[in-house]
Amino acid sequence: MRIKKGLAEIILLVVCAMAVAAQAETPAQHEVRLAWWRDARFGMFIHWGPVSLTGQELSWSRANSNTNCPNNGPIPVAVYDNLYKKFDPTNFNASEWVSLAKNAGMKYMVLTAKHGDGFLLWDSKVDGYNIGATPFHRDVCAELAAAAHRQNEKIGWYFSPMDWRDPDCRSVNNDRFVKKIQAELRELLANYGKICIMWFDSDGRPTMWDPTNTCALVRGLQPQILINNRLQMSTYDQWVHQGRLQPNEDYYTPEQSVGAYDEQTPWETCMTLGTQWAWKPGDKIKSASEVVHILAQCAGGDGNLLLDVGPMPDGRIEPRQVEVLKQVGAWLDKNGESIYGTRGGPWKPTKAIASTRKGKIIYLHILHGRSDTIELPDIACKIKSASLPGGGKIEFIQQAGKLALTVPSALRQADDTVVKLKLDGSAMVLPAMALPQTETVKATASNVFENDDSHYGAQMAFDEDEQTRWATDNGTKQAWIAADFPTPQTASQVRISEAYPDRVQKFEFQYRAGGEWKTIFAGTTLGDGFQKSFAPVTAREFRLNILDATAGPTINEIELMP
Repeated sequence: MRIKKGLAEIILLVVCAMAVAAQAETPAQHEVRLAWWRDARFGMFIHWGPVSLTGQELSWSRANSNTNCPNNGPIPVAVYDNLYKKFDPTNFNASEWVSLAKNAGMKYMVLTAKHGDGFLLWDSKVDGYNIGATPFHRDVCAELAAAAHRQNEKIGWYFSPMDWRDPDCRSVNNDRFVKKIQAELRELLANYGKICIMWFDSDGRPTMWDPTNTCALVRGLQPQILINNRLQMSTYDQWVHQGRLQPNEDYYTPEQSVGAYDEQTPWETCMTLGTQWAWKPGDKIKSASEVVHILAQCAGGDGNLLLDVGPMPDGRIEPRQVEVLKQVGAWLDKNGESIYGTRGGPWKPTKAIASTRKGKIIYLHILHGRSDTIELPDIACKIKSASLPGGGKIEFIQQAGKLALTVPSALRQADDTVVKLKLDGSAMVLPAMALPQTETVKATASNVFENDDSHYGAQMAFDEDEQTRWATDNGTKQAWIAADFPTPQTASQVRISEAYPDRVQKFEFQYRAGGEWKTIFAGTTLGDGFQKSFAPVTAREFRLNILDATAGPTINEIELMP
């Protein structure tokens, strides 16, 4: 029986390899296969499993039982590996998950069918450590795939080739382990209808997963499938290898950051809605405005966004996350033409501006900016009109190599103001251009966490990026952070986002005049969405003076507005 089984495996691999070889693609054919994914731009990532019972991170929170693997989490192996016995997500509803993704404007979904802890979300015959052995019993992959197919939503699987629970992984028996993961892949790709994406992962250790035959197996079972770049990846820095892909890879995958502009090689940023991949009770989650900004920057860089949600232990997606996704969907209902089916450019995105294009149209995304007038390098096409989605006309001037558009603050949207530029020629042939640097703010602070300016310096609170922060040393009770602009700024509002809400207990917001700091207003707590209006003040220097804090204060962003 062993000989027959081994022979059958060899025959299947040969057949798969022949099938892939027979379908060797031209670059044009490859673009056709990628077309739906490029047009989609926005997808839902789902990290879930028995670990949601703990509220800790998936796989990485498991203690180490295999010294060849990198995890070293706080949950003892005997506890982590038995969580499945209590996993009974009776409120799981695959149709509701798919409907949420569709209503959020997400065009595809990727589920962690198997993560690094080795637990399988399908009823596998290969490994009994799976959803069928839980009190829940139901096959999550089967139900989600069926619901996605019913609602015409693309579905894909995340699959960790590593299994930190299996002692054969990266051992002298690794060949046996590879046969096991290939058998798991056969189940995932042969039993659930059309699967559009195979999202492999890496843990930064040497790859030992027989990538040639493994990819041949995948493509033999699902010829139109897209495969990301992590099966053959051996170091984390290969998440981003701009401009190059290895054989069998369709796109690369920057993680937790927006990828750089790249119109040559397909890419997709994967990012969490909260602070970790799996569900965390009371987690700080991104606002709808932040998600819209990230999506616009990804599309503007000619990439996709795969945004992660972590369902709760009972199978529901947390209501706070649902509300954010609904708001993003509402924005896309009005502005989706500026995202779907577009390509990035011609202006490369910054934190303040992004642009996308389609046919004879450029969509300018205004994400930040204090001035009504926006100046950009001119393009080699005449602009016939500039308008807002609602139809309001925007004034513009093309002159002396510059394009100036006037978008009054009263017409700006809080998340992303989209200006539609109609051209007299194709926007698709315009070369990509870098935008000039915006005014440099000189930021200083009385204290920086461990003197680490590169990660926690004062400038991080004025970089128009909610993912960075100014931080102070643990135990800091009083501190200040100040901004010195090159030219005087007129401000009548300020928005302050505290990274860890309610550490600040008393503060003053000030400006400098005549060499002295003068208080505009004072307050107690800030939180993560503080905003205050005040009588207009014109000054070069502004300061947040923290008079009392429960712990070292840390601020994501301070934004002055007219």
